[in-house]
Amino acid sequence: MYLKKILLLIVLIGLVIGGLFAYHIYGAIFNPNTAFNNKEEVLFIGSEDTFTDVKTMLSPLLKDMDSFLQIADQKGYAANVKAGKYVLTKGMNNNDIVNALRSANIPVKVAFNNQETIEDLAGRIASQIEPDSVALVKAFRQPDFLKGNGFNDDNMLAMYIPNSYEFFWNTSAKKFRDRMLKEYRRFWNDERQNQAKTLNLSPEEVISLAAIVHKETAKIEERPRVAGLYLNRIRERMLLQADPTVIYALKKHHNDFNIVIKRVLLKDLKIDSPYNTYKYAGIPPGPITMPDISAIDAVLKAEKHDYLYMVSNVENFGYHKFAKSLAQHNQNKVQYIRWINAQKITR
Repeated sequence: MYLKKILLLIVLIGLVIGGLFAYHIYGAIFNPNTAFNNKEEVLFIGSEDTFTDVKTMLSPLLKDMDSFLQIADQKGYAANVKAGKYVLTKGMNNNDIVNALRSANIPVKVAFNNQETIEDLAGRIASQIEPDSVALVKAFRQPDFLKGNGFNDDNMLAMYIPNSYEFFWNTSAKKFRDRMLKEYRRFWNDERQNQAKTLNLSPEEVISLAAIVHKETAKIEERPRVAGLYLNRIRERMLLQADPTVIYALKKHHNDFNIVIKRVLLKDLKIDSPYNTYKYAGIPPGPITMPDISAIDAVLKAEKHDYLYMVSNVENFGYHKFAKSLAQHNQNKVQYIRWINAQKITR
């Protein structure tokens, strides 16, 4: 009888201990374990980060690190850290946290436009995904990649079509570049290819011309007219004589794309550069900026007219006055010269 009581007591103690252990395990897995007050916190885990790095990131965000480590070890996460962007929401338990870190790498929106150099583009991209600008520039400029895909140092910027794209934050520099090549080819569908052929231009030439149109006018509705003017000049075998190309040539010559040039002087027109369309005929060897899609389509769907000349319209800022003859253009130009002199803009 006494032995039965002892055995019963042992069983009861075992049940209590087991219950406490189960309760502890349940709590470690399912009790909320976030220490932040915000609705959510974002973690960026790098490709070279270890579990120790992850613990450091999580330390200020969790109430009980030990319980997290226990679940992370049981679920095999400690030995299998994955890079990416992860979001923790307030009130998450350890099970949810580990599951999120294991399989919920969240894409980021990568947007870019209007960059003037490949280095500027790399800097813009580096602020949005993991690779730094050095790695991106190296991938962008890789000679075999450029040659194998019909690009060169002058026109490689044309491959990057300005838009908003979805990437994983830990996308490598080469994978980013390769994806942009696919987007470029997707952009140049049969319709756009045929439109370019009708103009006797390659896609790269269209983008280089679109870059000039983009720089000439910020007014989207005016871009097809400006594009039509330059296409007319090409057909007439006239120099494009686009001031933005001279400004680009000056920046490239001085290796300083932060120079602000508001007025092109007569002496500037003499700069010996293939980008100087006052000196060299045809479309420049590459884009002087990254044109908006609206500028690219403005070239492909250019307005048909007889205009050959244009000058800024000081009576309607942002727009231009167009002319079919040089005499008419010179009359339009008088008003602009008078205005710019009055503003005392010398550079």
